[in-house]
Amino acid sequence: MPATPELLVLTGLAAAGAEQVIAPLRASDPDLAVLHHDLRDAARGVVHRRLRHRGLDEWTTLPPGRADIPRTLCEDVRALARPGAPARILLHLDPVLEPEPVCGALTEVLPDGPPVPDLRGVVAVVDVGSWLDDATGDVTPAERGLAALPGDERTLAQVAVGQAELADVVVRTGTADAWRLARTDAVLARLAPGAPRVLPAELREPVPPLGVRTRRGRVDGVHDPLLRGTPPLEPECGVRLTLFAARRPFHPERLHDAVDVLLDGVVRTRGRVWLATRPDAVLWLESAGGGLRVGHAGDWLAAGGPAAWEAASPDRRAMAALSWDDRFGDRAQHLTVLTHEADPAGIHARLRAALLTDAELAAGPAAWARLPDPFGWWHADPCGDPADAVTGLAQARPADPDER
Repeated sequence: MPATPELLVLTGLAAAGAEQVIAPLRASDPDLAVLHHDLRDAARGVVHRRLRHRGLDEWTTLPPGRADIPRTLCEDVRALARPGAPARILLHLDPVLEPEPVCGALTEVLPDGPPVPDLRGVVAVVDVGSWLDDATGDVTPAERGLAALPGDERTLAQVAVGQAELADVVVRTGTADAWRLARTDAVLARLAPGAPRVLPAELREPVPPLGVRTRRGRVDGVHDPLLRGTPPLEPECGVRLTLFAARRPFHPERLHDAVDVLLDGVVRTRGRVWLATRPDAVLWLESAGGGLRVGHAGDWLAAGGPAAWEAASPDRRAMAALSWDDRFGDRAQHLTVLTHEADPAGIHARLRAALLTDAELAAGPAAWARLPDPFGWWHADPCGDPADAVTGLAQARPADPDER
């Protein structure tokens, strides 16, 4: 038995599809423990826990009152991973959860805490008959009948995309015609490059066939490459991944008006932006289907002087040095846009029109500071309370990999 148990995280919207994954894994590995947390009563502070291990199939209720759901799950996994634990644990997430904050909590080393399980990877279940519609719509999880979490303003698309994006293995369940299957595969190849797409029947090993570029729950930092895993850039079945890049800042009001172009016919947008009114701040913009968030994610190296440069990771310093601009330093716009119906050229045109004009650029930083700015430190679209309301579920990405 290894010093600490091996851990797999299973995520996906469809409970029936998850059971199609769990069954062959349990059959191939008698010592696999399946741990699940049902969040249907989470609005009342109650989490139902199910543990299946060998002949045991036990439901219990965790003590109420914990608002940070990912940390609650993490503590329960670590309690199970103490001496005498099963050799392998499969953490089956409630359909409403994304794996990113859970994996972040699972890999955090706590002083004098229980051992950190060996996180082997994330397995995402995708129903090919419905996933693409889920990943591009604007309904909420509650409208689909999933658990209603306190203060949760995410769309179902944000959940669906977040689940697939961190996958090391994608398990395809359900049925679809050839065209829908091809389009879904084209999206997944660009959303989770390097993650093999398999059928449940192919999961006959204690650990699924993880690809050579396994992320093992690692969350990308703000300044990591946006085209992680070298996804295909050529169009396929109307699906295309493109990069928008520019050196000059955005006009805040025009960008606010332009972001609607990222919410129709687009699966995913993610990347770094800087506003003319905020010369120091790196903003992280992320959309999925009809939902969008913009949040503060640290500062540009050009704004911090030598101390900021020395504190940055070697990779970030190298990337900044390669693209350093005499006027703007490392400030730049970098966005990847994954479309399935929208015209990438039209998106580029709208975003480029939101940049400062030559005349505005020549007016200088003092004039930029007086521009109207509708963005809060956290901004969600549709517009609402910019504060992040779901503790531990929707967070600004770490400014640097070293700051996780």
